[in-house]
Amino acid sequence: MINNCKAVEVAKNIYWVGAVDWSLRNFHGYETSRGSSYNAYLILDEKITLIDTAKIDFKDELLARISSVVDPAKIDVIVSSHVEPDHSGALREVAGIAKDAEIITTNPNGLKGLTARYGNLNYKPVKAGDEISIGARTLQFVPTPMLHWPDSMVTYCPEEKILFSNDAFGEHLATSMRFDDENNLEVILHEAKKYYANILMPFGKQAQAALKALGNLEIKMIATGHGVIWRKNIEKILDCYKIWSSGAVNERVVVVFDSMWHSTEIIAQTIVEAFAARKIPAAYYDVKFTPLSEIVTDIFTSKYLAVGSPTIHNQMMPTIAQFLCYIKGLRPLNHKAFAFGSYGWGGQSVAQVEDELKAAGFEIILDKIKIANLPTKDQLDEITEKILALSL
Repeated sequence: MINNCKAVEVAKNIYWVGAVDWSLRNFHGYETSRGSSYNAYLILDEKITLIDTAKIDFKDELLARISSVVDPAKIDVIVSSHVEPDHSGALREVAGIAKDAEIITTNPNGLKGLTARYGNLNYKPVKAGDEISIGARTLQFVPTPMLHWPDSMVTYCPEEKILFSNDAFGEHLATSMRFDDENNLEVILHEAKKYYANILMPFGKQAQAALKALGNLEIKMIATGHGVIWRKNIEKILDCYKIWSSGAVNERVVVVFDSMWHSTEIIAQTIVEAFAARKIPAAYYDVKFTPLSEIVTDIFTSKYLAVGSPTIHNQMMPTIAQFLCYIKGLRPLNHKAFAFGSYGWGGQSVAQVEDELKAAGFEIILDKIKIANLPTKDQLDEITEKILALSL
C-alpha cells in the first residue's frame, strides 16, 4: 500500500512516527468520540532507536513515517513499552525489517507477553534502574506495573529531558497537531480525564507509585502513547494525575437511569431537584442517550451516585445492568450511592441495583426508593424530604 505519511520532528533528531486513527469510536468498550493515535518515536543517534510501534492495521503508516527519515532496516533498538497490541501490534513486522534490532521489554512480564504474541524475537529484558547508551543519549527504564498492564514501563532520556510515557498522561484524541499547545487545552484535559477514568481508575495506587518514581526527574516533554505530546502544560497534567490518583471527589451527584414509561424518569428528575435544593450540583443521564465512558468520567470525581431502573422480566433493565457491570470493574473510591426505580407488579430491580452498587464498593446512604406505577405528588415530596434530611 502506498503511503505518503511523513515523520514529525519533536526535538533535534527525535521524531514522532506514529499513526492517527481518525475513525476509532470504540476501544475495548470505551467510546472514543474523537478517535485516537498510536504514538511511536524514532531517535537518530549512534544506535537508531524506535520507541513503540502501532496497531497492526497502521503498520504501513508507521513504516512510511520511519522511511521518511531513515531506512527502517537500520533500526538498532526497539523499545516495547507495553505488550497491548495498540502499541506492539506492528512489532513483528518492524523486527522482520530491522533484523538485527534488539527489542527491549520488561522482565518478566513484557518478555512473557511479547513471546506469547510474537514468538521468539531478539528480546533484551530490563528491570528498574537499567539504562542503555545509544550514543550521545542515554535511555533509562522505569517499570510502571499495572499502569495499566503488568508489563508497562516508561522510558526517560536525561540528555533531552523527555519522558516517553506510553499509556500514562495520554488521551484518546485524533489530531493533526502533535503538541498540547497546538490544540484546545480544555478538550485535551477532558479526554485525559476520560482516559484516566475509564482505563486507569482502578490503579490509583500504582499511578501514585509511578508519580513518586518519576518525581526526581526533570521533564521538559512528555511523549505519550496516545494523543498529544505535552510540552507547555506538563505541570498541569502531572497535577491532574496527583488529584485523580488520590481518589478525591467533589460535592456533586450523578443520576443515571433508564425508564420505560417515564415513571423512573420522573423519580430521577425529583432526585436532581432535591440535590439542587441543597446547593449540590447534579448531572442527569438517561443511559440510552449517553455513552458509558462519558457518564463514568463524570462519576469519577463526583461523590454521589443515584442509579434507577424499572423492573422488566423480574430484572433490572439490561442497559442499567451493563452500566453497573462497567462501573464495578473500575472500582471507584470514596463514592456514596443509592438505588431507585418503578415497577408494575414485581419490583425486583431496585434491590438488584443496590446489591450491584454495594458489590462495586459504594457506600449506600439512602434506603431503596421503590414506587409502583406512576409516582404520586406525595411520594415525590417524600423523596425530596429524605434527600434534604440526608446527613452527607
